[in-house]
Amino acid sequence: MTSLEIEGGVPLRGEVAVSAAKNAALPILAASLLTEEPIHIENLPRLADVRTISRLLQGLGTEITEADGGAVVRTPRLTGHEAPYELVSTMRASVLVLGPLLARSGRARVALPGGCAIGVRPIDLHLKGLERLGAEITLRNGYVEARARRLVGTRISFDLVTVTGTENLMMAAALAEGTTLLENAAREPEVADLAHLLIAMGAKIEGAGSERVEIQGVSGLGGARHRIIPDRIEAGTFLVAGAITGGEVTLRGAIPDHLTAVLAKLEEAGAAVQSGEDRVRVRGPERPRPADVITNPYPGLATDMQAQFMALLGLADGTSVITETIFENRFMHAAELRRLGASIETEGNRAVVRGVRGYQGAPVMATDLRASASLVLAGLAARGVTTVSRVYHLDRGYEAMEVKLAGLGARIRRTR
Repeated sequence: MTSLEIEGGVPLRGEVAVSAAKNAALPILAASLLTEEPIHIENLPRLADVRTISRLLQGLGTEITEADGGAVVRTPRLTGHEAPYELVSTMRASVLVLGPLLARSGRARVALPGGCAIGVRPIDLHLKGLERLGAEITLRNGYVEARARRLVGTRISFDLVTVTGTENLMMAAALAEGTTLLENAAREPEVADLAHLLIAMGAKIEGAGSERVEIQGVSGLGGARHRIIPDRIEAGTFLVAGAITGGEVTLRGAIPDHLTAVLAKLEEAGAAVQSGEDRVRVRGPERPRPADVITNPYPGLATDMQAQFMALLGLADGTSVITETIFENRFMHAAELRRLGASIETEGNRAVVRGVRGYQGAPVMATDLRASASLVLAGLAARGVTTVSRVYHLDRGYEAMEVKLAGLGARIRRTR
């Protein structure tokens, strides 16, 4: 089992480049199914999740050629219509092929994702929306089977904000007949990035990145060239790394406007933050101040940053309360942080974090992607050696994380 071994106590210093956003790359790759023409993707991150969806697309007839840090992706004809369970079970975002497959070919068979470590995350909002567009949906033997002669535009109001639901229906509606209106849509930058690609392909979309997205369906989409936005979660993680070690870290290639909530919370915790056009610098405090955290859909503080802030606030001079509003089971990293000396009590969707003066290195085990990041951050600040096991979770969403941290002065290495 692959692990990361960290000898903590070193303030991180220097510059680090932000990789492309995983949560933008996955729907952008899925969108390539909407056309037979090539999509030139620039700045494609090298991640386990990207490899997983690439395997899924290749099973559907997609040709993927790596080129200059990106890829040329083309599906001249669909040779399949199924997203099998063995792939969907390892990466829930595989469900993003449902809308494009249905829109292009009129049928799709996608495994139900089921539960996962951080919560249930059902896809019922995807299915209700596709039914509103005219699809016939059947659940059979653990699969969603969808059929439609031609999707027809309509008004869809989401009961809850759903990022992948917004993306799936936006892709499906791009080839529907007539106009589709998505209300209470997700506002995340990754949704807007997908819309930018679709527009470059010939789609007619207005309002992406707001609560109201209007899509006027077209008869066909063409090829395009698109550069994926920087990963705001990776960016936030490295900013917390600088803060938790009392160091000074500069992000290169970031979009500060995507980090507003993270930067505000870092300043509240005592870090000094400076932003430029495409750079952000953080200087860590001698000891963090306590700060309450509430996760919310964008532009609020992302649930994907909750674990990292828990690691930081575990060293604060006082008590912080973290409230998780997105997923019902996303405090499993708290138990592992306690192994490092943190004082954290959880009840329901609240965690009370009583700051301690320092962490002590210990063996810990990651339970999910962002939990992995929080344990690495805590290990960077801890006295002694911390070994983080099951870091295959980390590789799903962070590109060469230990290499980037080592470049900032961290004493970290991958072991097998």
